[in-house]
Amino acid sequence: MNIDVLTLFPEQFSGVFEHSIIKRARDKFLAEIKIHNLRDWAADKYKSVDDRPYGGGAGMILRVDIIDKAVEKLKTQNSGEAGKVVLLDAGGTRFDQKKAVDLSHEPHLILIAGHYEGVDHRVHEHIADEIISIGDYVLSGGEIPVMVIVDAVVRLLPGVLGNPASLDEESFGDSSSFPVHSSSRVEYAQYTRPEVYKGWKVPEVLVLGNHKKIEEWKKTRV
Repeated sequence: MNIDVLTLFPEQFSGVFEHSIIKRARDKFLAEIKIHNLRDWAADKYKSVDDRPYGGGAGMILRVDIIDKAVEKLKTQNSGEAGKVVLLDAGGTRFDQKKAVDLSHEPHLILIAGHYEGVDHRVHEHIADEIISIGDYVLSGGEIPVMVIVDAVVRLLPGVLGNPASLDEESFGDSSSFPVHSSSRVEYAQYTRPEVYKGWKVPEVLVLGNHKKIEEWKKTRV
């Protein structure tokens, strides 16, 4: 999978994708992640990418022409895979595990991190294939939402996790054998050594080793 990120603050991504599972995916060439400074497509000497909103209002708006030039360039750089363009925006569709799975099947993602007071709405209407929000709250920009989506998507790629079965047992995984709470299930309670600590004991069923009873217990502990 190829992932291109468009941002005004590429330095925010420094080190974020250089550890743990995402680093493993990159080292195995299962995911290639490139961070691009949106100002590289600016036309003036000031590297301007925003302007005042028509009709008045506070703040500055990211320009549609700058974003369009950047997206069109990135679409031509991945062996014919034009890419799915995703804009991170608070008004978008709520991101969840099902959406992460859907995105993990895309060979090329172009993620746009919005900033300032917003993005010219023509990006929503004509450039982005999908608008996604990670929650109903306000952040300073789209950089952290991009990180969330990349982390959730990359770990789903075949070969990234050492034990693929881990995906089946995770919270919000797709398993019909577990009861559903709200729109997704939550992973069962888990314990490790010591067996007793401050008088707090590991459930006896887990210690005795009867696998059938353990599986039945798991289904009641989510």
